[in-house]
Amino acid sequence: MRARKQQRAELAAILSRLAPGTALREGLDHIMRARTGALLMFSDAEDLSGIINGGFPLDVEMTPDLLYELAKMDGAIVLSADGRRVRYANVQLVPDPSIPSDETGIRHRSAERAARQTGDLVIAISQRRDVITLYRGTLKYPMQDLVLVMARANQALQTLEKYAGVLRESLGNLTALEFQDLVTLHDVAVVLRRIELVLRLSDEIAFYEVELGVEGRLLRLQRLELVGDVEQQGLLVVKDYAARDVDPEEAFQRLHELDLDRSQLSDIARLLGHGAAPEGLDAFVTPRGYRTLSRVPRLPAAVIDKVVRRFGSLQRILSASPEELDQVEGVGAVRSRAIRDGLSMQQDQLYLPRRL
Repeated sequence: MRARKQQRAELAAILSRLAPGTALREGLDHIMRARTGALLMFSDAEDLSGIINGGFPLDVEMTPDLLYELAKMDGAIVLSADGRRVRYANVQLVPDPSIPSDETGIRHRSAERAARQTGDLVIAISQRRDVITLYRGTLKYPMQDLVLVMARANQALQTLEKYAGVLRESLGNLTALEFQDLVTLHDVAVVLRRIELVLRLSDEIAFYEVELGVEGRLLRLQRLELVGDVEQQGLLVVKDYAARDVDPEEAFQRLHELDLDRSQLSDIARLLGHGAAPEGLDAFVTPRGYRTLSRVPRLPAAVIDKVVRRFGSLQRILSASPEELDQVEGVGAVRSRAIRDGLSMQQDQLYLPRRL
């Protein structure tokens, strides 16, 4: 799981340099429209004698028109690793022929072997199929048609909207149960699973945004509006319910690495340190109050932490008198009143009887 995410992040970094709106993408589009095909290698290595042959050095600034004109020649083009300068043109890539390759075309086979041999980014543009294929190390990625990418992104965005709506409802139900002290491990695990689903779908859409470049700006605004502070809410839920000997941030990170297709709600409970509960997912758990206090306006995180450490649970915070709250370092009379008013307001919004 972690290796896949790392490879995805690496691919996103590459695509960001080739996305619509960049000079490199403009040059690639010129080549695609002309159907000349091309082979591009991106490397800062000083000695390339073991991988290229022939051609001529240039060391000039890369421009879309220059890239297009150089691609008219049969040989490969070598650019700097950042793609800003053209180092060589009309060279022949001569990677080790013993390196395995599944490609059939000479251009793509040379690209794959060169990428595996050097670890550098190599791009092969098909002359007949209108396909741009990226190679880097063992990574291979055929770039998708932007119309198809946009269609997939919009479909994912619609799904995210549904997931986010279900999550909002689940968080509201969890809040109501917290004030009534009726939360079970099942309730917590369900919320955390839905939070993780929203975050993973958001990451998938963010990947589409990278590939779309300037065409994905509206998509990004819509995604951020739907996701909001979901990640922060997830961490606060973990802080509320993780066992005393569990590091909340570490547990939240492990949740990101969980295979949601194969895991059960009990696996999430174990991440929180509650795997040994005899009642299983039906066991009652009491929140510490981090998430509830975070919704009190202008209450710093440091003060929230001190209040939670002082009282230990949301129920004890709800039962605390103004004088008891006032005695917590950093609270004082003004914040004591703000805490009580903020908790009362949350109960009113849920139509629950006040306990303050």
